[in-house]
Amino acid sequence: MKSKKLLLAALTIMVLVAFTFTGCGSTKAELEDGTYVAVFTTDNGMFHVNEANNDKGILTVKDGQMTIHVSLNSKKIVNLFPGTAEDAQKEGAELLQPTTDKVTYSDGYEDEVYGFDIPVPAIGEEFDCALVGTKGKWYDHKVMVTDPVPGDDIHAGTEMDLADGEYSVELALEGGSGKATVDSPTKLVVSGGAATLTVTWSSPNYDYMLVDGEKYLPVNTEGNSVFEIPVKVINEPFTVIGDTTAMSQPHEIEYKLTVSVSE
Repeated sequence: MKSKKLLLAALTIMVLVAFTFTGCGSTKAELEDGTYVAVFTTDNGMFHVNEANNDKGILTVKDGQMTIHVSLNSKKIVNLFPGTAEDAQKEGAELLQPTTDKVTYSDGYEDEVYGFDIPVPAIGEEFDCALVGTKGKWYDHKVMVTDPVPGDDIHAGTEMDLADGEYSVELALEGGSGKATVDSPTKLVVSGGAATLTVTWSSPNYDYMLVDGEKYLPVNTEGNSVFEIPVKVINEPFTVIGDTTAMSQPHEIEYKLTVSVSE
C-alpha cells in the first residue's frame, strides 16, 4: 500500500511539473527571435497607442520572450504593470517605467510622450495590463498584441501612394456602439499628393469630426451628416472622433476607419 501511495505521489508531481511547463508555454513566443511591427489594442479609448503610430508598436522577441514597445498618447500615464491593479499595489511589485518618446503627426507636428516596454505572454490573446495616472489611481485593463510582421518601421507601407485623381474606395468603420454606419463605397479625391475622403454617416446627428486633433464640420445642411476629411493611409485603420448630438448631451465617440481602393 505504501509503495502505491509513493507511486501515486510521484505521478502527481510529474503531472504538476508537466502542467507547469506546458502552462507556461503561452509566455513563450511562437515567433523566431527578431524584431516585428505588431498591432497593440486595448479595451479603452483613453489608453491606446499614439495615433501617429497607427495602433502599432515594436515587438522584440529574444530567447523566446516577447516585449512590445508602444508610444502612448501623452505623459498622463506614469506607470504600467503587467497584471492586475490589485497586484500592482502589492509590496515588491515591479512597475514598468516610462521612456520619453518623440512622435510626429501627419501634419508634421512633433511631440514628446511616454512609451513603455510591455511583456507579451502570447500573440492574439488578451492579457491584463494595469495603469496608474498622475492622480495615483490604478485601473485594470485588457490589452492584446496581434498581426506581427517582420521589421522595425511602424510607418512602412502605410503612406498614401495614389496618383492624383478621383477614386471609388471601400470604407470600413469600427468602434462606437455598432449602431452607426458609413456609406461604402465612397469617394476619395487625391490632388497634389493630398487625399480627401468623403464620409457619409447613417445619421444626421454628427455635428463635427476630429482627425489628428483638427475639427471638421459637415459639408451639407440636410440629410445624413457628410464630411470631407484628410486621409494619409490606405489599407490601415486610422482613428477619428465623431461628435453626436443624438444622445441627451453631445458625445465624442472614437471610431476607426479603414480605406481600401476598389478594383
